[in-house]
Amino acid sequence: MRIEVKPLKAPLGAQVTGINLSSSLTQDEFNVIHDAWLKYQVLIFPDQKIIDEDQVRFSRMFGTLPEKAVHSQGTKSGQQLHKSVMLVTNIREDGKVIGSLPDGEMHFHTDGAYERNPYRYTMLYAIEVPRAGGDTLFANMYRAYETLPNELKQKLDGVEAEHGFYTGVDVSEKMKQALRIDGYDGKAIHPVFIRHEETGRTALYVNRLQTRRLIGFEETESRKILAHLFEHSEQTEMIYQHKWTPGDLVAWDNRCTNHARTDFGPDERRLLLRTTVQGVKPCAAVSAS
Repeated sequence: MRIEVKPLKAPLGAQVTGINLSSSLTQDEFNVIHDAWLKYQVLIFPDQKIIDEDQVRFSRMFGTLPEKAVHSQGTKSGQQLHKSVMLVTNIREDGKVIGSLPDGEMHFHTDGAYERNPYRYTMLYAIEVPRAGGDTLFANMYRAYETLPNELKQKLDGVEAEHGFYTGVDVSEKMKQALRIDGYDGKAIHPVFIRHEETGRTALYVNRLQTRRLIGFEETESRKILAHLFEHSEQTEMIYQHKWTPGDLVAWDNRCTNHARTDFGPDERRLLLRTTVQGVKPCAAVSAS
């Protein structure tokens, strides 16, 4: 069966069919997927039947996997094939969550922005999904940059922002405590406008869950500008909302997308496997002036 890449009727994303991820890819198949990924930012592979070994093999085709997933702290997290595989779940056994990032809503973010070298790609495979809620929203951060007013582009040209481990300026104390990991407080500074190292395009690189402040601005002005950037990048015309079905593998490019999770109740079961591909420190975009 021939690979088919079908763009979604959305600001980003494409569905990829005619591929079986439980088997090794040929070089031609890899090339088609990689090209589509750079073009559409988010790829959906429906109806997959894979195990973590398959997901690790697929992920490794796109780069190096981190030595560990920072948040993997549930009771069964250490039983995965590779240390970077993370159970994203709210399932509890004997009162303890078996994985990480359990119930409820999560603000928009990009994976690993709190590290010097954030993740390039993320792959998430659905095993169990809620009857309602728990959708993943994806924001097109190329479009977010391109539609900013020119005066704001000029004002933020060359500006950097500080990012923290789920401790953004707009995050409640309740959410911070829910996502906190004892002994870990990752933080990093990255350009507000970054240059995608493969496409050369400019993307807005701030997010509600992790961005703490703009460097070189007074706190009041920093908060005001960030609030505007968050609201701008989270507009409906920037967003694709993915409603999960078991067997979906969704893969996205963290260099040009933000993602969020809609709310779902603790009485619903949600279990997904996550892998990430290590990236490099983002470079500032070419001057907008």
